[in-house]
Amino acid sequence: MQDAPLSLSFNPAGIELDRRQGLSRQLYQALRVRVLDGRLASGTRLPASRDLAAALAISRNSVVRAYDQLYAEGFIEGRVGDGTYVAQLPQATASVKKPSAKIPAKDSTIVPVVLPTKTLYSGALERVEKNHLPTPPSGPPRAFRVGVPAFDLFPFEVWAKLNAAFWRKPDLQQLCYGAPQGDERLRGMIAAYLRSSRGMQCTAEQIVVTSGAQQGISLCAQLLVEPGDGVAIENPGYRAAGHAFAVAGARLHGVAVDSEGIDCKALAGLGDCRLAYVTPSHQYPSGVVMSLARRLELLAWAERADGWIIEDDYDGEYRYSGAPLAPLAALDRQGRVIYVGTFGKVAFPALRLGYLVLPPALVNAFSQRRAVDVRHSEVSTQAVMAEFMAAGHFQRHIRRMRRAALSRRNALLAGWPQGIAGIGSLPVVTTGLHLTVRVDSHARECELVEQAASVDVEVNALSRHWLPDSPTPLDQRAGLVLGFAAVPEVDISAALGRLEKVWRR
Repeated sequence: MQDAPLSLSFNPAGIELDRRQGLSRQLYQALRVRVLDGRLASGTRLPASRDLAAALAISRNSVVRAYDQLYAEGFIEGRVGDGTYVAQLPQATASVKKPSAKIPAKDSTIVPVVLPTKTLYSGALERVEKNHLPTPPSGPPRAFRVGVPAFDLFPFEVWAKLNAAFWRKPDLQQLCYGAPQGDERLRGMIAAYLRSSRGMQCTAEQIVVTSGAQQGISLCAQLLVEPGDGVAIENPGYRAAGHAFAVAGARLHGVAVDSEGIDCKALAGLGDCRLAYVTPSHQYPSGVVMSLARRLELLAWAERADGWIIEDDYDGEYRYSGAPLAPLAALDRQGRVIYVGTFGKVAFPALRLGYLVLPPALVNAFSQRRAVDVRHSEVSTQAVMAEFMAAGHFQRHIRRMRRAALSRRNALLAGWPQGIAGIGSLPVVTTGLHLTVRVDSHARECELVEQAASVDVEVNALSRHWLPDSPTPLDQRAGLVLGFAAVPEVDISAALGRLEKVWRR
């Protein structure tokens, strides 16, 4: 362990800041890279914020903000009365393996066609029957619907003007068949947004636009899974992702989630598994944020297993203190992470617009496979979203949505009925659009959900998010999952009032 203060001569030579861009973000990224590549070893003492600011000739506030983000992501830690140190982290592996995938080569033009036998056909139908998505809730949003943002605040007037401008004089080239990976301008805007807001070093060429996140997950299942392959998913977790892999013929392995995220030791014990699906920024449905140590452990597993990690960052924009956490893909140095993004949690679900950020070796195969299904995305939606982002409306809307979600979260926490039999305490909610509260038994969970429905309130049962064959006892799976962003504060308060009456009765 290195206890000596970091030499200030390190800073001017090692960290170069562009004064035309955000200084705190640049400093955060520079220090993070040095921790990950070992130049700043675990236990290294960092200079005081005032000293580092003086060495770099920047304001102390810029250093404090960079340190705060590093604290939040687990890269550094404070010792009372003794300063700031690099946290103890798993050692990065030095070897680099070239990722392999069971996908067609870029220049393959002849694909043999094998007609399914009756047995295979019946097997496919059986898999679909067992792994289809339930019909979504009908009607307008109501408390406490999960997966719905505050789209009552979406600037529909602005969107309508941009849409009208597109159709008033459309580019004739855009009305022809387009590129299956999506509109080039939109992909460029997505890449720029991810670089600036999430620290991801990606390019437009790595992005494939999809019809929502679910299609992106389904593409991963179609291309990276063969019948009989093992796939690890979080348990409890997002069941729709599990359905996509199961329909492709995968054998699902439910891996437990603890306070730091997916259990990587249990994952490492799965000998037949080379693919893991995770929600590290805000685990669905538990709400856990995956720790930095666990993220690095997961990346190391992917390298050892010559495998893939599918990172679903469905609501990562919603963090209520500091900047959004850097995705797992921003830490990936080996090209093992496939990043799934969506506009549905920032705009509205019916937009059906998402994207994948792929390792370069996978882009061509994913584009070709998507073209077989839909040829290419609907043109005007992509073009309008690109202009929406280019004109600055997207960033302003994200800030507005984050403030609204925070206010609605606070309304739920403040008005939550206290002392209801069988319901645990509310968790601390620092990110995302939902929370989960534990219930002491499955029978009580069913009762609470049924009573909520009787007063026109949507409350989701946590037990439905577990795999049916989970070894965890049924009573330990019980809980309530509540989305808090779908409706305004006045509707939240009214729904809480109805819940308290029916639950106490």
